[in-house]
Amino acid sequence: MLKLFKKLKPYSFPLIIVVILLLIQTVTQLYLPTMLSKIVDKGIVGKDVSYIEKIGMYMILLTLLGGIATAIASFISSKIAMGFGRDLRRYVFTKAETFSLAEMDKVGTASLITRTTNDVTQVQQLLITILNMMIVAPLTCIAGIYMAIKTNANLSLILLVAMPVVILSILFVGKIGMPRFKAMQVKLDKINKILRENLTGIRVVRAFNKQNFEKERFEEANFDFTDNAIKVNKIISILMPLLMLLLNLTSVSIIWLGAYKINSGSMEVGNLMAFIQYVMQIMFSLVMISMLFIMIPRAAASADRINKVLAIEPTIVDTENSITEFNDKGTLEFKNVSFAFPGAENNALSNISFKVKPGETTAIIGGTGSGKSTILNLVSRFYDSTEGEILLNGTNIKNLTLDSLRKNIGFVPQKAVLFSGTIEENLKYGKPDATMDEMIHASKVAQSYDFILNKEDGFKSIVEQGGRNFSGGQKQRLSIARAIIRKPDVYMFDDSFSALDFKTDAKLRAALKGETANSAVLIVAQRINTIKDADNILVINEGKIVGQGKHKELLETCDVYKEIASSQLSKEELENE
Repeated sequence: MLKLFKKLKPYSFPLIIVVILLLIQTVTQLYLPTMLSKIVDKGIVGKDVSYIEKIGMYMILLTLLGGIATAIASFISSKIAMGFGRDLRRYVFTKAETFSLAEMDKVGTASLITRTTNDVTQVQQLLITILNMMIVAPLTCIAGIYMAIKTNANLSLILLVAMPVVILSILFVGKIGMPRFKAMQVKLDKINKILRENLTGIRVVRAFNKQNFEKERFEEANFDFTDNAIKVNKIISILMPLLMLLLNLTSVSIIWLGAYKINSGSMEVGNLMAFIQYVMQIMFSLVMISMLFIMIPRAAASADRINKVLAIEPTIVDTENSITEFNDKGTLEFKNVSFAFPGAENNALSNISFKVKPGETTAIIGGTGSGKSTILNLVSRFYDSTEGEILLNGTNIKNLTLDSLRKNIGFVPQKAVLFSGTIEENLKYGKPDATMDEMIHASKVAQSYDFILNKEDGFKSIVEQGGRNFSGGQKQRLSIARAIIRKPDVYMFDDSFSALDFKTDAKLRAALKGETANSAVLIVAQRINTIKDADNILVINEGKIVGQGKHKELLETCDVYKEIASSQLSKEELENE
């Protein structure tokens, strides 16, 4: 918690203002019982109306001053807390942006969402409470004890019994509640995970008629969270009645003992009234502190989860000697590259070597899970190879800045991803300063120009979240156009033509040849027709290259390739190859 609160340094000046205002509020509150005592003992007993009016006016002014100070302090503290929450969300989001896929897998998408939203909100609410109570409560408690002793030292002995009982009650509840508060955040992660999976996979859920199964899965997680929350609230619910009981017992004890003192003439009525108010202020300050103890365990658990994200050091970062310039353009080479996923016993890729020159197209084909997409992930440095070298334009990609590496890659993922906004904004994701002519050209090459023109607003047409208002083929073509508009040194297509019909696929690949004359092209595909014209075809099986060459050569020399071709092409097509 303290580690996070160190990030409040930019808010030092407004924090000082809040402290000063809260001091004013505390002083005014503490001085009011003394003035009330004077009104009773001097004004009422002495029947001095002018004195009552005079002191009463002072009390009104003090109350107004305290109220104004409280209002301004609350306003400033709210702004500080909201700003701090905004900063924390930015820190977590910015940190997550630096994570490789390994770190993303480690934390989990659902957990990152919870930490950026719910966990930050918990810390934010605690900060508001601290600013409004943590300063006032201790000051009121300490000053209240002093004023109570000053008013009547003998009666103050009651506090020696009441205060330790109150403090022990608060500590007891805090100790029991802390583990359950931590569990709540983990259980909330699980709810978010199930909800996210269900919403993103709603078509699959309905297609397999699994609504009831998903409902039961969600209800199990939801009831688990609810049961834990109820147990926490039961623990907390004990605290407030207990504190009120102690508060009332203390008041009764003071009135009972004070009555004897007034009767014996050793204490005045006004002093007893002032003493009761000071004790109430002391006890209520402890109640305020107890509210903090209720909030601190959950906020501490949230702060710990936020700190864990901020403490993760990305494994893939720029080095001090990272470079941004290249000797040549459009060349990609793998030299004896091997890779194993974190924690895996066996390599996902072993001894991969090939070279793609400018204007050449290298295709990768193989069975599911053979490691095809992993090769593309290594080029983009979503993961780093465990052995060997990957050279872009003659330079080891580990020696390049991530910015310069990825600026020179046009990547089209297996699952087409579009962002909410407009078609134009999605295309400019590839090149922010792209002109309309460049967008038109890229969309024509990607075979998306016609359906864009058919839209009422053309390039200004709205793209809904995830591109759900476009078909699978349209999304793929827009993703391809987004990559083309960059004019990168390396084009990477991860099974990016799977949603296209054969005619569109052929037209797109023909149009691409003119665009990639000075670039290396790497295509991962499942369809033989998509890759058979490639300059070089890599056949991957269990992470190893088991065949390399052109289409006709592989039909004769590679059994794995021949098996794939036989499953997709007719006997006549194979004989005519």
